[in-house]
Amino acid sequence: MRLARRAWCRAYQTAFRIALPVLPYFEPQVADTVEKVPELLAKHGVTAALLVTDPGVARLGLTHGLKDALAAAGIACEVYDGTVANPTIANVEKAAALYRERGCGAIIGFGGGSAMDCAKGVGARIAQPAKPIQKMRGLLRVHRALPPLVAVPTTAGTGSEVTLAAVITDEKSHYKYPINDFALIPRYAVHDWRLTRGLPPAITGQTGMDALTHAVEAYIGRSTTRHTRRMATEAVCLVHDNLLDAYRNGGDERARTAMMEAAYKAGVAFTQSYVGYVHAIAHSLGGQYGTPHGLANAVILPHVLRAYGDAAAPRLAKLARAAGVCAQTEPDALAAEAFIAWVECMNEALGIPCHLRCIREEDIPLMAAHADAEANPLYPVPALWDKDQLERMYHVVAGPASEPQPARSA
Repeated sequence: MRLARRAWCRAYQTAFRIALPVLPYFEPQVADTVEKVPELLAKHGVTAALLVTDPGVARLGLTHGLKDALAAAGIACEVYDGTVANPTIANVEKAAALYRERGCGAIIGFGGGSAMDCAKGVGARIAQPAKPIQKMRGLLRVHRALPPLVAVPTTAGTGSEVTLAAVITDEKSHYKYPINDFALIPRYAVHDWRLTRGLPPAITGQTGMDALTHAVEAYIGRSTTRHTRRMATEAVCLVHDNLLDAYRNGGDERARTAMMEAAYKAGVAFTQSYVGYVHAIAHSLGGQYGTPHGLANAVILPHVLRAYGDAAAPRLAKLARAAGVCAQTEPDALAAEAFIAWVECMNEALGIPCHLRCIREEDIPLMAAHADAEANPLYPVPALWDKDQLERMYHVVAGPASEPQPARSA
């Protein structure tokens, strides 16, 4: 990266780091069962709510308990269940239209990160009816308070129930981009482990590694606070101790509950300290190929951590020691490598591949441009990479057939 642009990125990130203590972050009120949602909505005088979910969740009947509880409380429940894996502008617009037509007064995002991202997008469009969702891309472009928003995760990974981000895909251009605004943080979150009990092992593994990626990228970045470092460290330890148990036994209440806590704490960490190039690359793959976000993050994470080299080693070493993947006396370089090796071992145990073979050579320049635009200057990464360096990472992630070259820090 050229010196002038590097200086601009670091100055931008420094300004945000200085402002962190006074920015209006907050954490949602957490309930432990879906049966408590009507009580939460009643506080706001809500008589009708829009439930945003996806076809898989609807087909499994996971929403029945919530809908029954709302009906018993006299709250009408309108359902939009068309959310796709990488929610699109069309998803947001259709759901927002249903919200208006049915006179809803609150939004419930029910499902994985996709459903919650779509729900946040709907809230943004209700708050800003004259502003297209495309115009809200980037940082602090929603501005107005959303209707009461309840997040009900059915996976333990995205942490969307506590974040200020929604990631939306333009289905026409295949451009996947984040919208970041404090208004998007849900007012309420529901951690009901029963909703994750029937999650297929593959999804359990991928979403669990998504939570790990959030925690790691938040921790190794340059805009951390004592609080976000603590939350990220605790999330990593929870993943280390519980993800394989949840993967192997979906009915393990202890492991499932711990993974929901891990996802939440990782969400707290990255919504304040941001993520990095793993996410920027993953978002472009989701937009271009529909690659599930957790899968993309899991595959990309060890490659990017290794490419960061010495820039990330000291903090990766601290995570390695905290999680017990190396001896407390291990030198930083060796401890960092032990952490990356543990991530790779976790991926293997969870059935996650080392590479993503879907990547096509002709798509890499555009995806790298999208990743560059997303990450720079916002993400406080350990080492700054430009578009050319990001292109090399796509080759690494694609595997040996793509003639990978290591990215170099600038």
